[in-house]
Amino acid sequence: MPIQEHGVIGDLRTVALVGSDGTLDWLCFPHFDSPSVFAALLDPEKGGYFRISPEPDGAVRKQFYWPDTNVLVTRFYTPDGVGEIIDFMPLVGAGEHVHPRPREVLRRVRVVRGSMAFRMECLPAFNYGRDPHTTKLIPHGVNFCSKRLNLTLSTKVKLEEHARGVSARFELHAGQSAVFALSEGAPDTCADTVHSHESSEALFRDTVNYWRRWLRKCTYTGRWREMVYRSALALKLMTFEPTGAIVAAPTCSLPESPGGVRNWDYRYVWLRDAAFTVYAFLRVGFKDEAGAFMRWLEARCAELPEDAPLSLMYSIDGGRVPPEEVLGHLSGYGGAQPVRIGNAAADQLQLDIYGELMDSVYLYNKYGAPISYDFWRHLRRLVDWVCDHWQERDEGIWEVRGGRRHFVYSKLMCWVAVDRAIRLADKRSFPADRTRWLAVRDTIFEEIMQKGWSADRKAFIQAYGHEALDAANLLMPLVFFLSPVDPRMLSTLDAMHRPPEKGGLVSDGLVFRYDADATLDGIAGREGTFNLCSFWLVEAMTRASVSAPRYLEEARLTFERMLGYANHVGLYAEQTGMSGEALGNFPQALTHLSLISAAYNLDRTLGRRQ
Repeated sequence: MPIQEHGVIGDLRTVALVGSDGTLDWLCFPHFDSPSVFAALLDPEKGGYFRISPEPDGAVRKQFYWPDTNVLVTRFYTPDGVGEIIDFMPLVGAGEHVHPRPREVLRRVRVVRGSMAFRMECLPAFNYGRDPHTTKLIPHGVNFCSKRLNLTLSTKVKLEEHARGVSARFELHAGQSAVFALSEGAPDTCADTVHSHESSEALFRDTVNYWRRWLRKCTYTGRWREMVYRSALALKLMTFEPTGAIVAAPTCSLPESPGGVRNWDYRYVWLRDAAFTVYAFLRVGFKDEAGAFMRWLEARCAELPEDAPLSLMYSIDGGRVPPEEVLGHLSGYGGAQPVRIGNAAADQLQLDIYGELMDSVYLYNKYGAPISYDFWRHLRRLVDWVCDHWQERDEGIWEVRGGRRHFVYSKLMCWVAVDRAIRLADKRSFPADRTRWLAVRDTIFEEIMQKGWSADRKAFIQAYGHEALDAANLLMPLVFFLSPVDPRMLSTLDAMHRPPEKGGLVSDGLVFRYDADATLDGIAGREGTFNLCSFWLVEAMTRASVSAPRYLEEARLTFERMLGYANHVGLYAEQTGMSGEALGNFPQALTHLSLISAAYNLDRTLGRRQ
């Protein structure tokens, strides 16, 4: 199924993707960054899948979320009846406190009118299809056993064993249901644990109630509330509850260009992405999630050796990201190769992460809870490191593989790191080398204004001595580096608004992150528009409308145009392709957090104008 034809379910430890045809074609278990069990999204033959679909084919399909939850419903309409699959991972508890219970993927098949025949196929492929497994039928279920992981599928439906897994054919009439539950382990029998209609209904209700109780903490009440709610629910799904870590996306190697080579593994914690997510959570009232990540971040800072920089990304348990590896046996999504796991960008130098980190800490201290002195000591050491190294070249926010440069955005976020540290020290009366920090902050500012500005283009540019534009510079007014109505900022906005063929970055309101041909990023192929950057443009225009009203209407039109590029259940991948298709890993945290921020600020500004 196309990327955009999926919904996602999860249990705050991992996520599964379910296509609108009833196929679960992506699941890493037991955690986000564990090897896959089902990966048909990356290879329909070797990847493994768990499909439930009507027989014969031809049913009209509709997929949606149970309102205000992450419980997914896939409904089928035929002349003979109406059936549906309700997919979820059970969660029981209130707020952030989830009661311990066996972890499972629960798939409830129901017929609500008439009758319908179904076919079920469960063909796991452990460790990205590299590990063989045995299949053993047991009472009311089947065990799949590999050298790394054992899984059990329990059901009252009669199963037929195959070489790679099991299948079943069954028919249901109005009011009847069948339940399939996939869980860890290899018991001798499922007779005592197989779900009945009543037990699965109870878990369904408990999970619905869990998500609704969690969502009630949301303080956003403005326009586009449904989309903000969906984005918040998606961000929560990408939170690893045991540690508070937030992954960039729950998938790997979904291509940024159709059939191309820009295929990366996003199942890790980028400090940048997670710090932005903290901002989004704080904006709409989710202080517990922000606090959990702050504790995770403090632990990473405390582990650092003296004078060592932070890694730009970590595994969900705070460890090192595994080396990049190519899975040559997988054909790739739509033939996009290579299929990669791990991420070599973990070894890059990206100076901007310190700005996003310090900004999130500053905001958490202001809107969440005061940080501790010990945390401040670690942060102070990082700020001193930034003061020593901000003049270095780096790979930048977009993780180019064409060599280091003096990226303007990296310098900007170094300025943010020092600026927020000064503000935090003053607000809390923390000890700090204020004299040096003030001098460094001012030096960075002056250098950006001199070397990061192009008099020819009348815009801030991507890197010193390099005239290409970069959408990351839209954050200048958002981080209070410049006034949103500073003439240089307005001129940069106008330059970016030009279509790509005229040197700009905007195509019908959708924004390319940079000109791939002019950037020399060291990676072959082109890519789609970057959804994150489109929402950044909305927010930059919203702020510019304070004294330039012409931008406000354009900001709203751009924002609402972007809402139309969400998929059928309100989710976004990283990019939007030239044909409107979703590209890149899915769903992507950066896109959803930037949607929340843009909606918050645009709604507030529109309210003031009424």
